[in-house]
Amino acid sequence: AVRSKARRGELRIGVPIGYIWHREIGLGLDPDARVQEAVRQIFSRFRQLGSARQTHLALHREGMHFPRPSDGRKLTALDWTPIRYRNVISVLKNPFYAGAYAYGKSKSRTAVVDGRAHKTYGHIRPLDEYDVLLKDHHEGYIDWGIYERNQKQLAINAYGQRDGAKSGRGGRSLLIGLMTCGQCGHRLRVAYRGRYPYPVYQCIGRTAHGLPRCMCFGGQRVDTAIARELMRVVQPIAIQAALVAERTHMETQREQQRILELELQQARYEASLAERRYAACDPDNRLIAAQLEKNWETSLRRVSEYEARLDDIKTHNSATPTPDFTGLAEDLDAAWSSSSVTMRTRQQLVRALINDITVNIDEADCEIVLTIHWKGGRHSTLRLRKPQSGEHECVTSDDALAIIESMASRWSDEHIAATLNRMGLPTAQGKSWTAKRVGSIRRVRGIHAYKSAEKDGEWLTLTEAAKASNVTAHRIRSLIAAGILPAQQVVPGAPYQINASHLRDPHVATAMRRKGRPCQSPPESQIPMFTDT
Repeated sequence: AVRSKARRGELRIGVPIGYIWHREIGLGLDPDARVQEAVRQIFSRFRQLGSARQTHLALHREGMHFPRPSDGRKLTALDWTPIRYRNVISVLKNPFYAGAYAYGKSKSRTAVVDGRAHKTYGHIRPLDEYDVLLKDHHEGYIDWGIYERNQKQLAINAYGQRDGAKSGRGGRSLLIGLMTCGQCGHRLRVAYRGRYPYPVYQCIGRTAHGLPRCMCFGGQRVDTAIARELMRVVQPIAIQAALVAERTHMETQREQQRILELELQQARYEASLAERRYAACDPDNRLIAAQLEKNWETSLRRVSEYEARLDDIKTHNSATPTPDFTGLAEDLDAAWSSSSVTMRTRQQLVRALINDITVNIDEADCEIVLTIHWKGGRHSTLRLRKPQSGEHECVTSDDALAIIESMASRWSDEHIAATLNRMGLPTAQGKSWTAKRVGSIRRVRGIHAYKSAEKDGEWLTLTEAAKASNVTAHRIRSLIAAGILPAQQVVPGAPYQINASHLRDPHVATAMRRKGRPCQSPPESQIPMFTDT
């Protein structure tokens, strides 16, 4: 009879937080708006973050409380305690919140222990093994499609699952757990090598059988290429995505404020109830009066705490300007490379657009072939040159190397470092140049250094030319600007190189001796305006 009643959905079984059995209408939502808002907030945050643990951490940081029944299964009295992980995961996994009536979710098991039968209860069954599962039985907080997607996401997030991409949990590699070997079908693993650890993707699916690994390659170049491809795909819809992000940001702020308002309303009710209880107490009964007074004071402190938190969040929302999402959409590269964006956020963005990446190695062309499976069913192929053993992305730019090669025969390392810094060309690590770093690059590249003992005096610096001509450096610079004194520069911004023979030119020597503004002698054929008489 019980099973027959459960198949009709009429058996009044225990229901989770957020539901209650009504005497007239049967199973329905809890009339307490604060309880409903707490349940909906869990689903909303999970939709944004895609992880039960991150949902719990986000709600815990905001100081959210979750109801806990204080009278067993009756659900007539609730205690509000700080939210725990078990609250989040139980709400996400329970099909009741999707409007489904579930009965027979657990089963018993019998085992022989010490020669006697030992029976245990409470073993959870898979969803398809429930005794009764009636969809669309009652009003749900989410629909059944969202519930199935949530269960799939929770299964994918489980660490070490072979049939799903690993969830983005941070680290130094962008595509960890997202790439599949095109030869054996195993997930590529990431290892970190070097003094300054850099990611290396490798397939070890065959190593358990004594076979060599399928592939191994550096990850920085692949991560950069995928990020560039992602920005190219997102660019056409960047403005729309920015508007959605702005609307989501405002909705999140309103949800946080609404939760605090509901908690404040509940605290004020409890304080009012404590006050009425204290006022109704007989003053002569001092033991009870003292306890009721203490409860009243505790309720008033809770009201003050919620009022202060609500004022703080209102002040923060009004004082903090709304982020310029439209400006970020116009410059996606700057938004992607911003220091305020964590690797976890980048990984979540990649997983929001890409299902999987299949990797193959083209040994003939020495290329990495990436087949990107996008959300929605589309595919694209990306080919990258496979880095050689020992090759890395920390390489001095070609412009800096060209300047070092051209200036090394005539200038010292100090002059070359000053020139590179003035031109805004950093080292491979993004640092400024010094004479020691220039010398290190020269030795690695086999560039011969400048030696002062081998200088024959044919070429002079601006300072040396001024000293040899007994004039100031400003005079030499003005002659070069006027085109009177020839001078050379390896690149614009580099020091001037002046040939010593040009300083002995009569025209240059006359210009050096001239003082004041240059003047011209009147031609002999010109008739003077005023005569001597």
